[in-house]
Amino acid sequence: MNFESYPDREMLMMGLADRIASQLRASINNEGRATLSVPGGSTPGPIFDILSDIDLDWSKVAVLLNDERWVPETSERSNTRLIRARLLKGRAAAATLVPLYAEAERPEDKMAELAEGIAPHLPISVLLLGMGADMHTASLFPGADRLKEALSNDAPILLPMRAEAAGEPRITLSAPVLRDAMYTHILITGAEKRAAIEAAERLPVEQAPVRAVLKDATVHWAE
Repeated sequence: MNFESYPDREMLMMGLADRIASQLRASINNEGRATLSVPGGSTPGPIFDILSDIDLDWSKVAVLLNDERWVPETSERSNTRLIRARLLKGRAAAATLVPLYAEAERPEDKMAELAEGIAPHLPISVLLLGMGADMHTASLFPGADRLKEALSNDAPILLPMRAEAAGEPRITLSAPVLRDAMYTHILITGAEKRAAIEAAERLPVEQAPVRAVLKDATVHWAE
Protein backbone atom coordinates (compact mmCIF):
# COMPACT_ATOMS: atom_id res chain seq x y z
CA MET A 1 0.00 0.00 0.00
CA ASN A 2 0.97 3.64 -0.40
CA PHE A 3 0.69 5.51 2.89
CA GLU A 4 0.19 9.27 3.07
CA SER A 5 -0.01 11.14 6.37
CA TYR A 6 -1.33 14.65 6.83
CA PRO A 7 -0.61 17.29 9.50
CA ASP A 8 -4.26 17.33 10.59
CA ARG A 9 -7.70 16.07 9.60
CA GLU A 10 -8.70 19.28 7.84
CA MET A 11 -5.72 19.01 5.50
CA LEU A 12 -6.51 15.34 4.93
CA MET A 13 -10.11 16.03 3.93
CA MET A 14 -9.18 18.90 1.62
CA GLY A 15 -6.29 17.05 0.01
CA LEU A 16 -8.20 13.84 -0.57
CA ALA A 17 -11.27 15.65 -1.93
CA ASP A 18 -9.04 17.43 -4.44
CA ARG A 19 -7.40 14.14 -5.46
CA ILE A 20 -10.77 12.45 -5.97
CA ALA A 21 -12.10 15.36 -8.02
CA SER A 22 -9.02 15.33 -10.26
CA GLN A 23 -9.35 11.59 -10.88
CA LEU A 24 -13.06 11.86 -11.62
CA ARG A 25 -12.35 14.66 -14.07
CA ALA A 26 -9.68 12.56 -15.80
CA SER A 27 -12.06 9.62 -16.07
CA ILE A 28 -14.76 11.80 -17.60
CA ASN A 29 -12.28 13.21 -20.11
CA ASN A 30 -10.92 9.78 -21.05
CA GLU A 31 -14.00 7.57 -20.79
CA GLY A 32 -16.90 10.00 -21.06
CA ARG A 33 -18.15 8.84 -17.65
CA ALA A 34 -17.01 8.14 -14.11
CA THR A 35 -18.18 6.04 -11.19
CA LEU A 36 -17.44 7.14 -7.63
CA SER A 37 -17.94 4.56 -4.88
CA VAL A 38 -18.05 5.87 -1.32
CA PRO A 39 -18.51 4.62 2.24
CA GLY A 40 -21.11 5.63 4.77
CA GLY A 41 -20.32 6.73 8.30
CA SER A 42 -19.42 10.14 9.66
CA THR A 43 -15.68 10.23 8.88
CA PRO A 44 -15.92 11.03 5.12
CA GLY A 45 -18.63 13.67 5.63
CA PRO A 46 -16.26 16.66 5.25
CA ILE A 47 -14.94 15.19 1.98
CA PHE A 48 -18.51 14.91 0.70
CA ASP A 49 -19.19 18.53 1.64
CA ILE A 50 -16.15 19.70 -0.32
CA LEU A 51 -16.86 17.50 -3.35
CA SER A 52 -20.48 18.62 -3.56
CA ASP A 53 -19.36 22.15 -4.43
CA ILE A 54 -16.55 21.26 -6.86
CA ASP A 55 -16.98 22.34 -10.47
CA LEU A 56 -17.21 19.03 -12.30
CA ASP A 57 -19.54 17.58 -14.94
CA TRP A 58 -21.49 15.70 -12.30
CA SER A 59 -24.12 14.67 -14.86
CA LYS A 60 -21.55 12.14 -16.10
CA VAL A 61 -20.81 10.74 -12.63
CA ALA A 62 -22.54 7.73 -11.06
CA VAL A 63 -22.33 7.54 -7.27
CA LEU A 64 -22.44 4.13 -5.61
CA LEU A 65 -22.08 3.13 -1.98
CA ASN A 66 -19.49 0.50 -1.01
CA ASP A 67 -22.13 -1.14 1.17
CA GLU A 68 -25.46 -0.45 2.80
CA ARG A 69 -27.37 -1.46 5.89
CA TRP A 70 -30.61 -3.19 4.94
CA VAL A 71 -32.78 -0.37 6.24
CA PRO A 72 -35.01 2.10 4.38
CA GLU A 73 -33.75 5.57 3.60
CA THR A 74 -36.01 6.98 6.31
CA SER A 75 -33.78 5.29 8.91
CA GLU A 76 -31.01 7.33 10.53
CA ARG A 77 -28.82 4.25 9.99
CA SER A 78 -29.14 4.53 6.20
CA ASN A 79 -25.91 5.28 4.33
CA THR A 80 -28.00 6.36 1.34
CA ARG A 81 -29.66 9.00 3.49
CA LEU A 82 -26.23 10.25 4.54
CA ILE A 83 -24.80 10.68 1.05
CA ARG A 84 -27.96 12.41 -0.16
CA ALA A 85 -27.53 14.92 2.67
CA ARG A 86 -23.75 15.43 2.44
CA LEU A 87 -22.69 14.61 -1.16
CA LEU A 88 -25.61 14.75 -3.59
CA LYS A 89 -26.32 18.43 -3.13
CA GLY A 90 -25.17 21.66 -4.76
CA ARG A 91 -23.30 20.95 -7.98
CA ALA A 92 -23.12 17.23 -7.20
CA ALA A 93 -26.93 16.98 -7.19
CA ALA A 94 -26.61 16.33 -10.93
CA ALA A 95 -24.86 12.99 -10.31
CA THR A 96 -26.73 9.70 -10.66
CA LEU A 97 -27.23 7.69 -7.48
CA VAL A 98 -27.02 3.94 -8.12
CA PRO A 99 -29.27 2.22 -5.53
CA LEU A 100 -27.93 -0.27 -3.03
CA TYR A 101 -31.26 -0.79 -1.30
CA ALA A 102 -34.74 -1.75 -2.45
CA GLU A 103 -37.80 -2.32 -0.34
CA ALA A 104 -37.87 -5.96 0.75
CA GLU A 105 -37.67 -7.87 4.01
CA ARG A 106 -34.34 -9.53 3.14
CA PRO A 107 -31.45 -8.33 0.97
CA GLU A 108 -31.43 -11.72 -0.79
CA ASP A 109 -34.80 -10.83 -2.34
CA LYS A 110 -33.35 -7.88 -4.28
CA MET A 111 -29.78 -8.98 -4.96
CA ALA A 112 -30.15 -9.72 -8.69
CA GLU A 113 -32.14 -6.54 -9.35
CA LEU A 114 -29.64 -4.29 -7.59
CA ALA A 115 -26.62 -5.99 -9.22
CA GLU A 116 -28.20 -5.49 -12.64
CA GLY A 117 -28.41 -1.75 -11.94
CA ILE A 118 -24.76 -1.58 -10.87
CA ALA A 119 -23.19 -3.56 -13.73
CA PRO A 120 -23.33 -0.77 -16.39
CA HIS A 121 -21.37 1.53 -14.05
CA LEU A 122 -18.42 -0.82 -13.56
CA PRO A 123 -15.50 -0.74 -13.27
CA ILE A 124 -15.40 1.84 -10.50
CA SER A 125 -13.34 4.87 -11.48
CA VAL A 126 -12.57 6.19 -7.99
CA LEU A 127 -13.10 4.10 -4.87
CA LEU A 128 -13.11 5.67 -1.42
CA LEU A 129 -13.16 3.18 1.46
CA GLY A 130 -13.13 3.41 5.21
CA MET A 131 -11.87 0.79 7.64
CA GLY A 132 -12.97 -0.27 11.11
CA ALA A 133 -10.61 -1.02 13.97
CA ASP A 134 -11.47 -4.69 13.35
CA MET A 135 -9.96 -4.28 9.85
CA HIS A 136 -13.26 -4.61 7.99
CA THR A 137 -13.92 -2.52 4.91
CA ALA A 138 -17.22 -2.08 3.08
CA SER A 139 -19.24 -4.84 4.80
CA LEU A 140 -16.46 -7.41 4.56
CA PHE A 141 -16.34 -8.20 8.28
CA PRO A 142 -14.06 -10.76 9.90
CA GLY A 143 -16.25 -13.73 10.79
CA ALA A 144 -19.12 -12.67 8.49
CA ASP A 145 -21.34 -15.44 7.19
CA ARG A 146 -20.40 -15.07 3.50
CA LEU A 147 -16.97 -13.51 3.78
CA LYS A 148 -15.17 -16.37 2.02
CA GLU A 149 -17.52 -16.09 -0.94
CA ALA A 150 -17.17 -12.30 -1.08
CA LEU A 151 -13.36 -12.54 -1.13
CA SER A 152 -13.20 -15.15 -3.89
CA ASN A 153 -12.05 -14.14 -7.36
CA ASP A 154 -15.34 -15.28 -8.92
CA ALA A 155 -17.59 -13.52 -6.41
CA PRO A 156 -20.71 -11.83 -7.80
CA ILE A 157 -21.03 -8.05 -7.84
CA LEU A 158 -23.08 -7.94 -4.64
CA LEU A 159 -23.55 -10.16 -1.62
CA PRO A 160 -25.75 -10.04 1.44
CA MET A 161 -23.66 -10.09 4.59
CA ARG A 162 -24.40 -10.79 8.22
CA ALA A 163 -21.92 -10.42 11.06
CA GLU A 164 -22.17 -9.90 14.78
CA ALA A 165 -20.36 -6.57 14.49
CA ALA A 166 -22.55 -5.37 11.62
CA GLY A 167 -25.84 -4.97 13.45
CA GLU A 168 -28.43 -5.10 10.69
CA PRO A 169 -28.07 -7.37 7.65
CA ARG A 170 -25.90 -5.65 5.06
CA ILE A 171 -25.36 -5.64 1.32
CA THR A 172 -21.83 -5.15 0.04
CA LEU A 173 -19.77 -4.91 -3.10
CA SER A 174 -17.53 -7.95 -3.37
CA ALA A 175 -13.74 -7.91 -3.19
CA PRO A 176 -13.22 -8.38 -6.97
CA VAL A 177 -15.41 -5.36 -7.74
CA LEU A 178 -13.50 -3.28 -5.20
CA ARG A 179 -10.12 -4.46 -6.51
CA ASP A 180 -11.04 -3.57 -10.10
CA ALA A 181 -11.33 0.14 -9.29
CA MET A 182 -8.99 2.38 -11.25
CA TYR A 183 -8.05 4.42 -8.16
CA THR A 184 -8.48 3.26 -4.56
CA HIS A 185 -8.26 5.45 -1.48
CA ILE A 186 -8.65 4.31 2.13
CA LEU A 187 -9.49 7.01 4.66
CA ILE A 188 -8.53 6.45 8.31
CA THR A 189 -7.91 8.64 11.34
CA GLY A 190 -6.37 8.09 14.76
CA ALA A 191 -3.60 5.94 16.18
CA GLU A 192 -5.78 2.84 16.62
CA LYS A 193 -6.68 2.58 12.95
CA ARG A 194 -3.13 3.31 11.80
CA ALA A 195 -1.92 0.40 13.93
CA ALA A 196 -4.74 -1.78 12.56
CA ILE A 197 -3.97 -1.15 8.90
CA GLU A 198 -0.27 -1.76 9.46
CA ALA A 199 -1.13 -5.05 11.19
CA ALA A 200 -3.46 -6.02 8.32
CA GLU A 201 -0.51 -6.38 5.94
CA ARG A 202 0.78 -9.29 8.05
CA LEU A 203 -2.51 -11.12 8.64
CA PRO A 204 -4.58 -13.54 6.54
CA VAL A 205 -7.26 -11.75 4.55
CA GLU A 206 -10.00 -13.62 6.41
CA GLN A 207 -8.83 -11.99 9.64
CA ALA A 208 -8.16 -8.60 8.03
CA PRO A 209 -10.52 -8.23 5.04
CA VAL A 210 -9.14 -4.77 4.19
CA ARG A 211 -6.05 -6.60 2.99
CA ALA A 212 -8.05 -7.65 -0.09
CA VAL A 213 -7.72 -4.10 -1.46
CA LEU A 214 -4.44 -2.90 0.09
CA LYS A 215 -2.03 -3.79 -2.70
CA ASP A 216 -2.96 -0.94 -5.04
CA ALA A 217 -4.55 1.39 -2.50
CA THR A 218 -3.41 4.73 -1.15
CA VAL A 219 -4.07 5.05 2.57
CA HIS A 220 -4.74 8.60 3.78
CA TRP A 221 -4.20 9.14 7.51
CA ALA A 222 -4.20 11.92 10.08
CA GLU A 223 -4.17 11.76 13.85
